[in-house]
Amino acid sequence: MSGRLSGKRCFVTAAGQGIGRAAALAMAAEGATVIATDKDAHKVGDLGARGITHVPLDVLDDAAVERVAREAGPIDVLFNCAGFVHQNNVLTCTDEEWDFGFALNVRAMWKVARAFIPGMLERKAGSIINMSSACSSVKGAPNRFLYGTTKAAVVGMTKSIATDYVTQGIRCNCLCPGTVDTPSLHERIAANAAAAGSVEAARAAFVARQAMGRLATPEEMAALVVYLAADESAFVTGQAIVIDGGWTL
Repeated sequence: MSGRLSGKRCFVTAAGQGIGRAAALAMAAEGATVIATDKDAHKVGDLGARGITHVPLDVLDDAAVERVAREAGPIDVLFNCAGFVHQNNVLTCTDEEWDFGFALNVRAMWKVARAFIPGMLERKAGSIINMSSACSSVKGAPNRFLYGTTKAAVVGMTKSIATDYVTQGIRCNCLCPGTVDTPSLHERIAANAAAAGSVEAARAAFVARQAMGRLATPEEMAALVVYLAADESAFVTGQAIVIDGGWTL
């Protein structure tokens, strides 16, 4: 299949739902060979019918990350999408939440990137795309203390990787989305329903903070992933690209 990503091999974490799944499908539609991974194997199982290789992977398992990277072989594009959104503030954040948040949202991205960068260096080419958030070093959000802290770390990691390899053919950028209509958001809406008075009220509160008056779709995020994966973005590196429907205006 010809397309903007024809001939490229792409590796996606957390491809079972939401932005990761939309990105895997969008890259495949553009002609890429896609390896889609997720901790829950059943979530990616149906992607095989769409020509996408699916592999179970818990990104918190260092040995599994190294093994799957070896089995995948050299790749052109890495989309580090795995993450978790805690709802807490500086007083309510627990040690367990802190450790898990940094392990999944930051350390796992480092480990996955480290597993694939040597192959990119050998080929003198590669695009790494990390999932950050507008809630990060870009802006604060209520009750997102740990999440915003970890996503700010992702911005810093992205810029560091970009700086270290800018002369060696490797680019690294990150997405900073606003609120996206994903299964993860649906879980947070359900968790906030009691305090808000209803599921509908909780959802309305998330929509209200978006200047456009609507949530983003995973496919809108995937379009940016495709751009950053494609050769047309060859001069873009080290950027935290905000795609938030005007949340940060």
